[in-house]
Amino acid sequence: MTKLSLSLLFLCFIILASSSLGLSKSYETKPTKVSTYVLKKGDISIKLTNWGATIVSLFVPDRYGKLADVVLGYDTINEYKNDTSYIGAVVGRVANRIGGAKFTLNGKTYKIVANEGKNVLHGGKIGFSDVVWNVKKYHNEGPTPYIVFTYHSYDGEQGFPGDLLVSVTYTLSGHNKLSVKMEAKALNKPTPVNLAQHAYWNLGGHNSGNILSNYIKIFGSKITLVDSQLIPTGKFAEVKGTPYDFLKPRQVGSRIKKLAKENGYDINYVLDGTPYGALKRVAVVYDKKSGRSMKLSTNAPGVQFYTSNFLKDVKGKGGFVYQPRAALCLETQGFPDAVNHPNFPSTIVTPEKPYNHIMLFEFSTRPMYNV
Repeated sequence: MTKLSLSLLFLCFIILASSSLGLSKSYETKPTKVSTYVLKKGDISIKLTNWGATIVSLFVPDRYGKLADVVLGYDTINEYKNDTSYIGAVVGRVANRIGGAKFTLNGKTYKIVANEGKNVLHGGKIGFSDVVWNVKKYHNEGPTPYIVFTYHSYDGEQGFPGDLLVSVTYTLSGHNKLSVKMEAKALNKPTPVNLAQHAYWNLGGHNSGNILSNYIKIFGSKITLVDSQLIPTGKFAEVKGTPYDFLKPRQVGSRIKKLAKENGYDINYVLDGTPYGALKRVAVVYDKKSGRSMKLSTNAPGVQFYTSNFLKDVKGKGGFVYQPRAALCLETQGFPDAVNHPNFPSTIVTPEKPYNHIMLFEFSTRPMYNV
């Protein structure tokens, strides 16, 4: 059995063991105060806040055992409240873009609150990244420390139909592993749901500069083509032989200047494997200088690869100023604008068909061989 198989089996065990952590009849709807919470297991530690169910920091060791915070972020909660880059947050009700800020479902057209020109980005003007989540459970001791954030999205919020109960569970499991489990249940109406974790990763450390020298391998042979506003056209393109080809490990910056728009990567990859269901490999990232590597697996059909193109003079943790390409994002997700493209995997959730989205991050200091 491969290391990947063992890892995925272990994650499945954790998910089954924690299945009672998420949505239940005792779901709380009253918001709690905004605070921060820490989970620690061995060498890895993560700090989170219930503002946006956000990852604030994540410390992992380099090849010499030296710890560094490998996610971009801020020092105070108020800075997260004023953030416009979704740094570390859970985004939804529908992550990524909806073209024209509207969609039709069961014969009815819904107009969503536009926040990027005439389109919607990451749920509208006040998405899940800009609300207070409840802390359902918090257990920071034992072999699998975890925290469960919950949120009740009301019928008509940002224009989306139906009441929706949402749960996000962060768990430290195994050796230097972080699992993120997102669940959602529609209470009374069908509704689109597409949640994503919007962490900005820099394995050299959040204050180490740009990520252009990082090596990355993406397990996606196709991308969803987009127009000038980054809205999918509904068509797909093979990545082989193009600047989007990371089927073999390459430096992030190796062909970034060959993109039609040279501001960087911001595109959805169609992951190889089944559209929804079993966990599959998403990507491997390796920082040669520190020796840190990160492997990501998911059960979602796609991943948005984004090189923080729109960061500019953002004052982050410790006063460090983040610039474009200071980090990379790997946002596992349903395809962007899926509500307007019948040929894309459906993102519609019904009372009978709940939403379940899993991510597994594995950190190590092993060289990037045979990935």
